[in-house]
Amino acid sequence: MLKQILILFIALQFLSTNLPAQSQQNKISVIAYYAGDAKSIDPNSVKKLTHIIFSFCHLKGTQLTVDNNDDAETIKHLVSLKKLNPSLKVILSLGGWGGCKTCSEVFLADTGRKEFAQSVKYLCEEYKADGIDIDWEYPAIEGYPDHPYRPEDKHNFTSLMRALRQTLGDKYEISFAAGGFTKYLAASIEWRAVMPFVDKVNIMSYDLINGFSRVTGHHTALYSTPEQIESTDNAVRYLKSEGVPKNKMVIGAAFYARIFDADIGTNNGLYQPGKFEKGISYNQFSRKTMEEQGYTYYWDDTAQAPYMYNPSTKQICTFDDERSLTLKTKYAIDQHLNGIMFWQLGDDNNNHDLLNAIDKAAHE
Repeated sequence: MLKQILILFIALQFLSTNLPAQSQQNKISVIAYYAGDAKSIDPNSVKKLTHIIFSFCHLKGTQLTVDNNDDAETIKHLVSLKKLNPSLKVILSLGGWGGCKTCSEVFLADTGRKEFAQSVKYLCEEYKADGIDIDWEYPAIEGYPDHPYRPEDKHNFTSLMRALRQTLGDKYEISFAAGGFTKYLAASIEWRAVMPFVDKVNIMSYDLINGFSRVTGHHTALYSTPEQIESTDNAVRYLKSEGVPKNKMVIGAAFYARIFDADIGTNNGLYQPGKFEKGISYNQFSRKTMEEQGYTYYWDDTAQAPYMYNPSTKQICTFDDERSLTLKTKYAIDQHLNGIMFWQLGDDNNNHDLLNAIDKAAHE
């Protein structure tokens, strides 16, 4: 008996020391959406990730398709990066903002859903990918201009997830990108019915103040404020109330800023009437360059989010930075969530400052 216990102990020790480094190191999933090409990705960055979601594939009829040869080569290259990180999972994604025009029609019928699920399985096998992420913006509510939507989308989305799981089995991961704002959370998804079929829900807790907003605010706040209910924490609390398991929730971060024109300079342009001006990738701006342009950096202790304001132009810039990403990552860990994701890897600067902040916080 003692000999058997000793053999079991040695076997367990062997397994614990020979597991892939990623599974030992990461307390949480670190998921990057990636919209670049095969040549642009830094191989070293994938060592700090658990997942890369290729963005995007689209519908052709009822089939999930890779748009062109360049995209095909990018997917193959992403899969090849598993040599550097054996634990890395490469996920294909459908849709994106403006990329799901026919989703409501195709997924209306059982035939369309089943044919789509079969095409997902085929592409995963063809490219040796590890699963599918559905980025339908949005079921049952208005999303991209002129994209059809109908009330039935809400239930049809559940049926779509069921068809995917029945077709893919447990071999492949299934996730979906969920709007982080209250209208989506309340109207688009049958949460209790959907979650048994999926591994993760990637909460887009960014663009919470966006191109449709008429009041400025934090587009990717961690916590709600008296002036702005929409936040990462608000979405997490809502999903918890709907019975979504915390270990399936992934919160979102932004590797880009949104700049708004504020009509009034009160409160440094925050929570004022205004309109969206433009978005800008993190690799195209820095605090130093923005300050040279007349912006001043501020930190909102309630929202746990940074912003910058230019009193001359009355423009406010809202974004995630290293400090806010550290706090978001620690939030995911402290709340026992599945992890953190971000849009998108190609928007980080050359030093990978944002990804490094997540990676450091994930290992502390």
